[in-house]
Amino acid sequence: MTRLAAVMIAGAMFIAATVTAMAPRVWGILNSHSQVPPVLTGFSGLAERSYVFDETGKQIGVYQLENSQILNIDKIPVDVVATILALEDNEFNRHKGVNLRSFTRAILSNTQSGAKQGASTITMQVVKNEFLAGFDRNGRYKVLQARYATMLEKQVPKRTILERYLNTIYLGNNTYGLQAASERYFGKSVSELTLLNGAFLAGLIQAPSTYDPISHPDSSRARYLEVLDRLVATGLLSQDERTKIGDKPEIPEVLAKVENSNLERTYFTEFTKDYLLNRSDVLGATYQQRYNALFRGGLKIYTTLNLDAQAAAEQAVKNQLPVNKAGIQASLVSLDSKTGAIRAMVGGPGFKAGQSEVNLALRRRQTGSSIKFFILAAALQAGVQPEDLIDGTLPCTLPNPENLDEPFEITKGVSQPTAPLRVMTWLSINCAYAKLSQIVGLDRVVATMYRMAASEWLSKETYTIQPYASLATGANELSAMDMASGVQTLANSGVHREPYMIQRIEDAKGTILFESEEAVAEQTLPSDVANNAADIMRGVIEFGTARRTPLADGRPAAGKTGTQDNNTNAWFVGFTPQFSTAVWVGDPKGYTKMTSRNVPEFASVIAGRGGVQGSMFPAMIWKSYMDDVHEGLETLGFPKPPAPTRQPLRLYLPGVECPAQVVSGTIPVNTVALTKKEARLTTTTVAPEGVEPTVANTVVISVLTPDTTIAPTDSNPYSPVPSTSPGLYFFDCTKPLQNNVQTVNGAP
Repeated sequence: MTRLAAVMIAGAMFIAATVTAMAPRVWGILNSHSQVPPVLTGFSGLAERSYVFDETGKQIGVYQLENSQILNIDKIPVDVVATILALEDNEFNRHKGVNLRSFTRAILSNTQSGAKQGASTITMQVVKNEFLAGFDRNGRYKVLQARYATMLEKQVPKRTILERYLNTIYLGNNTYGLQAASERYFGKSVSELTLLNGAFLAGLIQAPSTYDPISHPDSSRARYLEVLDRLVATGLLSQDERTKIGDKPEIPEVLAKVENSNLERTYFTEFTKDYLLNRSDVLGATYQQRYNALFRGGLKIYTTLNLDAQAAAEQAVKNQLPVNKAGIQASLVSLDSKTGAIRAMVGGPGFKAGQSEVNLALRRRQTGSSIKFFILAAALQAGVQPEDLIDGTLPCTLPNPENLDEPFEITKGVSQPTAPLRVMTWLSINCAYAKLSQIVGLDRVVATMYRMAASEWLSKETYTIQPYASLATGANELSAMDMASGVQTLANSGVHREPYMIQRIEDAKGTILFESEEAVAEQTLPSDVANNAADIMRGVIEFGTARRTPLADGRPAAGKTGTQDNNTNAWFVGFTPQFSTAVWVGDPKGYTKMTSRNVPEFASVIAGRGGVQGSMFPAMIWKSYMDDVHEGLETLGFPKPPAPTRQPLRLYLPGVECPAQVVSGTIPVNTVALTKKEARLTTTTVAPEGVEPTVANTVVISVLTPDTTIAPTDSNPYSPVPSTSPGLYFFDCTKPLQNNVQTVNGAP
């Protein structure tokens, strides 16, 4: 029996040696169709993560398909390399690609037991990953692997082969290579690894999932003990050192987070990724080219985001908006007023794959009255002046271009008798601005919006803004990005620069692939128009709806509140010469009425005022962020607005308001000239009585021929608007005159 066993062993060893010796000949037979000696192609480039940085060079994110980082072998401690070689290929420095003794031993074992025992050297493992991916694991496979390993060692230095192995070996938890694993398990660079750290990682190579310290700590610890004993046997670890470690060595219990590594996805990094893959050809002409460059190219992407500003924005939302069961959230976009660079972006409560991926900073919602700054700019460009008068009395009925049979009516909100446009802006009077939008021309207002807020995300080709009669009350939907982009034009004296997020892109070698110039400057509005609008909007914060949220230390700022019907959306859009910032608050999943009943967590701020308004959480978030981001910056004022070029006129909407000259009798002038202090005291939520004559005798008026409304086809932003002397009497064209008011021909 003993003799038979010896014969079998000798036979197996002979077969193994013969197979190994014949491998080159077998290779030649398998490739007999070609007489050209095979030559291995070089290593393909490793997938290397791309890094994302803020404007100051601080890392803010990465783009990677797998967690891998290329490392020069010189940076790996010698003890760590020795530990891995001791476990995986202790004859690496002596064999020429194939370890004949191990190869024979494996074949013998497999022949006797039917089991599959590995005999791969490190070189053979590299060959398997680099050149044999996708090959069927049949008899030919092992021959090819051995042949390729021999060839590779003739063509490539061992040091290069080992470096490739150490950079690509899978070590569990989506880590490839020692550097990624070192960060994942120990929270430090591979250069800081100790021999024991290296021993733990070496133990994972054989079966990373089975020995995962997080999922299977007992198996992981048992494997670690095996490795330690092996190191004692090889002399890399002394018996005394092994004894001190004991039978319960420490292993990683949680995955480490490397300080300042910023591997997590954020709304901004996802936003940048989408731009590079789908909206730009900077990284290649095709999607696949861009994808490969972004996720495999080891790029360095320098963005416009300011990490400190971003932290201030996130903290402002966290501090000012109470956590609530209704799911009310906030978004914020802040631009550099001079350049259009995106400095901060809050897209929701925090990016979580599969849970909160939608970037609310780009989600369009109804704007409420915050839209009025566009109407104001269009009116000023058409020749309107801040002291021109307009009526804002509730209720008001206006033409509806969409359906002439159903007029647009405003019955709720704040009522204000005839007053300067400046005051109507401070108080956000809906009837006044709904009239103004039609006085200027709805189509002209829409055209102005496209010019002021032009961006990669807003143009006539990408999104339709409708010239609704309800435009002034927020019927259209815009995003925080759109609103910040629009108000940047006012902050920059009428010069619009489209928002952008990338400053520079470098490849893995430091070669500059793309360098952004400042967005093209376009004088969208005359500087006098923009400066006039900014001056008027300063009053919103000083005297109007946002007077409770001025910036610290009296820093000049301008803005506009916005509250949608039923308190479903609330906005604040404001700016300084340095930053232009838009804030939205609402329910991203629907149109929840933000009342104390629906959102009890908001009750103390709402305080009996019906529901959340733009002057509440949006303005509070805006102020908190703007105070922080301006800290340490110079206090800059706005350019002085132009002086009036004429006396104030009365703006009116032909077909709704009819002007008349009083021929006899006396009718009180229904014009209110308000001081800044009085502006906050003269509003009422009750519609005032109609204007009655002050004398009992009949009043005779001469109805004047009104101007015509602006034609929808008139795209000239400078076409004059209907206006006349403020001393005239105006009445509702659609209703009968008062009983004691007659026209010159005696008609009542």
